[in-house]
Amino acid sequence: MAKQIPISNNIKTLRFLNDEMTQQELADKLGLTRQTIAAIEQRKYSPSLEAAFKIAMIFDKSLEEVFSFEGAD
Repeated sequence: MAKQIPISNNIKTLRFLNDEMTQQELADKLGLTRQTIAAIEQRKYSPSLEAAFKIAMIFDKSLEEVFSFEGAD
């Protein structure tokens, strides 16, 4: 099993709460592929800082409301 990155997110929940936005709709707003959105949601891929800020802006949330870092102390 592939190791998950230490950044969790609430993107799937936020999409659902925003008129059940699809991964493709979010990808189109960001200029990314649906596969990239799926990988970010599944913690298999870490978005660029720019993409992370854009995702937060789309949902009108702070970065911390969308993403959280679960790094080791």
